[in-house]
Amino acid sequence: MANIKSAKKRILVAERNAARNKNVKSRVKTYVKKVEAAIEANDKAAAESALQEASKELARACSKGVMHKNTVARKTSRLTKAVQAMQ
Repeated sequence: MANIKSAKKRILVAERNAARNKNVKSRVKTYVKKVEAAIEANDKAAAESALQEASKELARACSKGVMHKNTVARKTSRLTKAVQAMQ
């Protein structure tokens, strides 16, 4: 356990940031799953609306520094391709 006051504070800050990052990643996964479920159900309208929401969540995760911009771009691109490939 840390003895120095600044080290104790860093532990608290790290825990807080880890909790926020976990929350953001969980939200992203939820929205991505909604898109994948709509694709699986072959519902193009639902997939497109879910894709729009998922893209916003991915962009938010990128702006918060939780996910790397290239990761976000790759995930968005793959989801968009999958939705556009639907009949």
